Amino acid sequence: MFPRRSLALLPFAPALAQAQVLPGRRSTQDAEVAMPEPGRRAWAAQVPVIRYGIMGGENEADRLGRFEPYRAMIERIFQVPTRLFPASDYAGVMQGLSAKQLELAGLGPSAYAGAWMDTEGGIEPLTITQQGDGSVSYVSVLVVRADSGITSLEQMRGRSLAWADANSTSGYLIPRFQLRRAGIGVEPGQFFGRTGFAGGHEQGVVAVLQRQYDGAVTHASTLGDPAQGYSRGNLRSMVDKGMLRMADIRIVWTSEPIMNGPLAVRSDLPDGFKRDMQMMQLALAKTYPDIARQIARGDTLGAVEARHEDYALFVEMRREEAAARRRRS
Repeated sequence: MFPRRSLALLPFAPALAQAQVLPGRRSTQDAEVAMPEPGRRAWAAQVPVIRYGIMGGENEADRLGRFEPYRAMIERIFQVPTRLFPASDYAGVMQGLSAKQLELAGLGPSAYAGAWMDTEGGIEPLTITQQGDGSVSYVSVLVVRADSGITSLEQMRGRSLAWADANSTSGYLIPRFQLRRAGIGVEPGQFFGRTGFAGGHEQGVVAVLQRQYDGAVTHASTLGDPAQGYSRGNLRSMVDKGMLRMADIRIVWTSEPIMNGPLAVRSDLPDGFKRDMQMMQLALAKTYPDIARQIARGDTLGAVEARHEDYALFVEMRREEAAARRRRS
């Protein structure tokens, strides 16, 4: 566990966020990493259905469309019925893991930390997605309309801001943490005139475009072509779907790097199941690059093994946020 005093520092060590490959971890690029051979496993007696949770942030039809080839691949390889469960918000997937109604889910760092706390250590991370350059980080960005006249964070003083989701890392936890550290009050009326929840990352950007909020926080890679929404993340996804032209928005604040979230699994499931799911995810970009890109919402080099300590500081940040809520009440 990280000491609580480290909350005054970066969300995690920059060297960790920017590392090409985390030291001592298996990754997609390792020669021995290969997709598991097709066939029914012994663990299928305990896991007769694989239920995969998909967090909110974009509309349900798009999420199901992106993940359907992934679902079919899992079912084909392990010969076990596989079902997708798209939740309306992040909490739905966290609750599904806690209630043992899901086996697997791709989580953001904050959602992982929250689910780990809710289950008292009942979930564990398997892999972390790598970006096209091998890094394992992304950033939170604050976007405004390009024609708003707002060109800096200071000009958001007294304006309205949309958070994405209370369990989002880039859309809530990290911007609040880093803005507070910079001396900017994040509660309504302190710096921003009004704040609220948009219901997801896409919804927040759409709310800005429709002038319902002056700004919104979402996530991006900051790699690749800015005109295309960078290499991956919500902005890139919205550009690819024709929902956004980058010329219509302006980024006025960017966070420090944030560790990519993990593919997480319930800890009470068979070890053989966990090993197969981890190897499958590590080999995905090597074997099925189009599927890997769809679920990563952009370019990806693959994945690297994850450990709980990669997210321990996010657990501490969530505890700090919960303590702040109690003080306000």
